[in-house]
Amino acid sequence: MRRLVAEQLLAWKDAPDRHPLLVRGARQVGKTWSIVDFGRTHFRGAVHVIDFEQRPAARDYFQGDLDPRRVLSGLELLLGVPVVAGRDLLFLDEIQACPRALVALRYFYEQMPELHVVAAGSLMEFALGQISFPVGRIDYLTMRPMTFVEYLWAIGSEVMAGVVLAGPRLQPETTHALVLEELRHYLYVGGMPAAVKAYAAGLSLVAAFARQDALTQSHRDDFGKYAPRADKRCLDEVLVSTARSIGRPVKYASLATGFKSDVIHAAFDLLEKAALLRRVPTAGPSGLPLAVSANRKRFKALLVDVGLMQRLSGMPADAEYGRSSLLAMYTGALAEQFVGQELVASLGDEVYCWLRPQKSSSAEVDYVVASGGRAVPIEVKRGPAGRLRSLHLLLSEYPQCAPGLVLSEAPYAELPEQGLTFVPLYYAGTLFGGATGS
Repeated sequence: MRRLVAEQLLAWKDAPDRHPLLVRGARQVGKTWSIVDFGRTHFRGAVHVIDFEQRPAARDYFQGDLDPRRVLSGLELLLGVPVVAGRDLLFLDEIQACPRALVALRYFYEQMPELHVVAAGSLMEFALGQISFPVGRIDYLTMRPMTFVEYLWAIGSEVMAGVVLAGPRLQPETTHALVLEELRHYLYVGGMPAAVKAYAAGLSLVAAFARQDALTQSHRDDFGKYAPRADKRCLDEVLVSTARSIGRPVKYASLATGFKSDVIHAAFDLLEKAALLRRVPTAGPSGLPLAVSANRKRFKALLVDVGLMQRLSGMPADAEYGRSSLLAMYTGALAEQFVGQELVASLGDEVYCWLRPQKSSSAEVDYVVASGGRAVPIEVKRGPAGRLRSLHLLLSEYPQCAPGLVLSEAPYAELPEQGLTFVPLYYAGTLFGGATGS
């Protein structure tokens, strides 16, 4: 499968000031496959994979002295072949299972800078809490589920992917309708590679759903690794409740029954550390950077993937899939999750929302991001009859934010008299000059 992250991996490989690279992300987003495929494509030599979960004996070489030459000699014995710096790629997979290997990355940088080293893992935040991490000696890359463009590549729709990658513009009516219809499929398949692969093999949503259910169960199986940090039942309730609450401000007390607020809070934080969900903090659009005004205590939430979100929500997929409007499905929650997911993939962590500070007001705008030296408000229009009152209110209070963006099923249109630009939903990941897949 073609992944946009390959471009970032190549830039890392050729960087003159390259450090060991740590690739982070939730389980099953394609980290291992992407790194191995990249290594086989762009290195003259071999890709040497050390998986610390499958080969626990490898952990022994990281005990005691962390001199990289001694460590590498031990790994070569385990591999049965030499590792040649400058030609080969050393890939330390599931590195969270060996926290000492994370510490060792600094010594590879300091003493063997010519060796290309990539590490990857899930539940990484848990491992980082156990060690003194080598800040400033590591490069980072976060992988997320496949974007809509990557999904289009996977199903063989190269021309349609090109339309989306070209960025927002008015398309012929037929093209617009075709891309919207393919987006309908993506909202259910999502971007987890196993689900995309299953769907691409026979264009069967049922096959994709089976893979999603298996992935969800594997994530739940991981809950035991969170102990004693949180109750497994609380973790599951928070995950499911968050899936059912996309688009609404999060209140911890409503996420699980029978648990105290601090227990629910801890469960949410752990799921966030595991990259299964993420908070979208509120921020004021009066100036940049948005992080200065960000409030992580008032926030909305996103799941890691729109496909998993629709499965966890428990709503009948057959009835929702048949709705004529994408914005009506799951009362607009699927579309809002999709847009947020695409924004995070293209912009990283700097994705916020706007909730008007006054307690008497319920005004809210789905997303606010920084681009072109201004705060850009983004509203996902919920249904064809939405009035965009909150967006108009934000623009009246902060006119420097115009034009606001409205993502909907409508064709591309600029309405300068209203301070709005209407953009088709499928451009969510390429609103600001292209997708990165990170």
